[in-house]
Amino acid sequence: MLAASLRVEAVAVAAAAVLVLLLSPAAVVVVAGQHDYGDALHKSILFFEGQRSGRLPPDQRLRWRRDSGLHDGAAAGVDLTGGYYDAGDNVKFGFPMAFTATLMSWGLIDFGRSFGPHKEEARKAVRWATDYLMKATAKPNTVYVQVGDAFRDHSCWERPEDMDTPRTVYKVDPSHPGSDVAAETAAALAAGSIVFRDADPVYSKRLLDRAIAVFEFADKYRGPYSSSLHDAVCPCYCDFSGYKDELLWGAAWLHKASRRREYREYIKKNEVVLGASESINEFGWDNKHAGINVLISKEVLMGKDEYFQSFRVNADNFMCSLLPGISNHPQIQYSPGGLLFKVGGSNMQHVTSLSFLLLAYSNYLSHAGARVSCGAGGSASPTQLRRVAKRQVDYILGDNPLRMSYMVGYGARFPRRIHHRGSSLPSVAAHPARIGCKGGAAYYASAAPNPNLLVGAVVGGPSDATDAFPDARAVFQQSEPTTYINAPLMGLLAYFSAHPNPAEWADD
Repeated sequence: MLAASLRVEAVAVAAAAVLVLLLSPAAVVVVAGQHDYGDALHKSILFFEGQRSGRLPPDQRLRWRRDSGLHDGAAAGVDLTGGYYDAGDNVKFGFPMAFTATLMSWGLIDFGRSFGPHKEEARKAVRWATDYLMKATAKPNTVYVQVGDAFRDHSCWERPEDMDTPRTVYKVDPSHPGSDVAAETAAALAAGSIVFRDADPVYSKRLLDRAIAVFEFADKYRGPYSSSLHDAVCPCYCDFSGYKDELLWGAAWLHKASRRREYREYIKKNEVVLGASESINEFGWDNKHAGINVLISKEVLMGKDEYFQSFRVNADNFMCSLLPGISNHPQIQYSPGGLLFKVGGSNMQHVTSLSFLLLAYSNYLSHAGARVSCGAGGSASPTQLRRVAKRQVDYILGDNPLRMSYMVGYGARFPRRIHHRGSSLPSVAAHPARIGCKGGAAYYASAAPNPNLLVGAVVGGPSDATDAFPDARAVFQQSEPTTYINAPLMGLLAYFSAHPNPAEWADD
């Protein structure tokens, strides 16, 4: 988890200082390489197996992981086993997990054919999340949104297989509303229903039916979960943008999945009230505004619904804010090495999410024979948007001043000391004896590389204009991977594995 610091970090300060990569990025020329996007795609999916909670299946490929959290939910009389740990800790946070599922599904929906031989393993990654979300929403008018005490968990450095911190269960219900997390969960289930529509029609219908019920609950009992469960979910995953964007987001996915007119009317009726045009330069687990506009714009660009023309305008404005040379938006900047960055930690979450929107919108424009209108700044072609997205993907894979990949296991040089409990501690096979809460502190502070490769994990990466990166566990803002960094990256890698050559993007 990225928003809370670990109490044992002081132990590692001296060791971490030794590990900071003090190369001079400004003095290094970025050399574009030929990337194996298919290999990177496979690894980006494999990462999710390292984040699994619950009883692992026989075909588990990251063998250093074992079963964990087998009694999650039992104290509350519910089965909440399964799902994903969000990052380098052992808590299951429902809000980012639902967003992760939505973005994985969106990639499969838009670029499914490009996944090629990796499509089935990508669907399995989605299903590990949606199966859990179905458990979390099995009780009407209730969504179980977190398993684990974040503060107690973050005071320990232990393997998920050993964890002995409280597995406290938190929920939203009519008396404790959480429209944001509930509507995001509805979006995830609705998007998942599209992914499984042909592969498993029965499961697809179950997902859609549940999405409809969960969205009704989210809309009827309005309020932010950060107020209802403040002490549990903050500061880790407070919803700073409020719940209104998630209501529009959920409705947009239900409209896409069900084609019911009621969701179309809901979106139009609430467009202004719920602030569709606000914060258009943001997209992530907290803020869905840009995603809403891009998703709904497809209806306009495909000639299906002029009713939503205003969303197309918002989407164009968003795209223009991301384009180098056109954007003057103070929150969107590019490093000397070409990395998009926003102030704050875990910058790669912005890189992958915003790049995914650039790619998705470029495809909608291509099919419509349209361009982005940037007002006095002119216009941009779909190819220009794709080039920006591809540049970000290539930076992640090694085309950067440090000439290192930010994906573990990809390329000759990648992060070795990621902020991740399971990866940094000896596996159960290598060290069968239990490692307790404080027993892991020595491993945390060690200068040695992690013993277990979390293949495919993309870390937070450079977080400022210097392109510098400290390969140090203590600097969690830069060295911690998250599921919501990888989720949008899957769709990007799938597309570029099938269309690696910009010369073939004949749509200018």
